Amino acid sequence: MKNFKYIILCCLLTSFFASCDLFKMDNYGVPGETLKGSVVDVVTGDPVYADVTNNSTRIRLMELSWTATAVPNNYDFPCMRDGTFNNTKLFKGYYNIRIDGPFIPLVRLNQQGDTIADESRYVEISGVTDVKFQVQPFLKIEWVGTPTIDAAKGTITASFKVTRAVSPDDFKAKIEPMGGYDPNFLNVTDIKLFISESSYVGLNDSNGTPYTVTQNYSGNDFDSLLGQTITLTSNGVIAKGRTVFIRAAARISYQTQGVSRYNYNAAVRVDMPQ
Repeated sequence: MKNFKYIILCCLLTSFFASCDLFKMDNYGVPGETLKGSVVDVVTGDPVYADVTNNSTRIRLMELSWTATAVPNNYDFPCMRDGTFNNTKLFKGYYNIRIDGPFIPLVRLNQQGDTIADESRYVEISGVTDVKFQVQPFLKIEWVGTPTIDAAKGTITASFKVTRAVSPDDFKAKIEPMGGYDPNFLNVTDIKLFISESSYVGLNDSNGTPYTVTQNYSGNDFDSLLGQTITLTSNGVIAKGRTVFIRAAARISYQTQGVSRYNYNAAVRVDMPQ
């Protein structure tokens, strides 16, 4: 009799677990659609160089092809340092693509929460989808000449210029309607000469790099240096025979999505002599 009860109990448990969604096989395929693209200056067509963190140029995806009862989730990933992005692990669907970075926000709201501008993109991602964003960067950083090496001291000296990539008038026209405008938003707060043994040189690894140089500025003190050649020399001693990568960066006090983001120039490789 006991054996019979055990058999009945086992049958009931087997039936329960077989019907439970927890034990059903996931019938979703592996995501294999690709979204790639670039972020460029709308005026010059030059890449908007980035740092490989979400505190630089961030791509935000929201899938809109769910049912009305589903809660959409944001999916963020960073731009690459050359201003391009590439994600090969997405599900097919209809998406809103928004980017935030060191440029005029593409999505702008007033203080009442009303949308006053929306330059994000709505696209069907299927196969390989290529999207180009044309933006207005806050600053442009350009190398001046070629970096020089002082082998005896183990230092690198590099020169660059910082200019505004968006005029103060255009900046105000886009930002002021959002509310809380402050003329000090345009002030350059600091510049950096990033130096790292990683080719991903930038803010992402600056805390662990003793060679990086930072200069801070108060108020509009940097204004007189806009368009002028700035020369900085690395900190510390870079070992002989070492390969490092350098790039310059600057940022203004205005924050996008609560983050003050750097504009960059292209990274340059420097080989220290033996």
